[in-house]
Amino acid sequence: MYTIGLTGGIGSGKTTVARIFECLGIPVYYADIEAKNLIYRNTKLKGQLKNLLGKQAYHRNGRPNRQYIASKIFTEKALLKSMNAIVHPAVREDFILWTKRQDSAYVIEESAIIFEIKGQSHFDKVIIVTAEQSIRIGRIIQRDKTSKKAILERMKNQLSDEIKIPLADYVIHNNGDKSLITQITEIHKQIIKAI
Repeated sequence: MYTIGLTGGIGSGKTTVARIFECLGIPVYYADIEAKNLIYRNTKLKGQLKNLLGKQAYHRNGRPNRQYIASKIFTEKALLKSMNAIVHPAVREDFILWTKRQDSAYVIEESAIIFEIKGQSHFDKVIIVTAEQSIRIGRIIQRDKTSKKAILERMKNQLSDEIKIPLADYVIHNNGDKSLITQITEIHKQIIKAI
């Protein structure tokens, strides 16, 4: 199965891009959503995360204490790195199983941190979605009702577009001045040709 990584910084619009690819009939694996599902239902992962972050990482009902986890990992880079080392191999394994159930020309994994975890080698091609920081911040404030300070803290944990763009095979510009559908359709055609 031909696999495409789809990435971009927080607020870049990669989920919107992923949904447009789905309209073209391309299955999309949403790594962040699936990671949350695995953190909730995978017993081995739960044990590892409790060991790393403490028992407070989960509520009594077994659900992850997302607020507590975020407060730990977004303020301590070493913890974030350790958590990624636990969660991402499980997500990778789940993605591989998922791809085996798909029937399409190619599949996409949408993930914010492909380059941060050096995961680009797992894909045949990687697409990055970019947008100016001010636009991204505005989108996140509107979507998550959070502070600019909190957003900037999260952005610090992601590589800059200047670092990521040269590593990507395709770039989608999402500042609102170019048609997303036109850019995505062109990339889709190029991928189909390459397969």
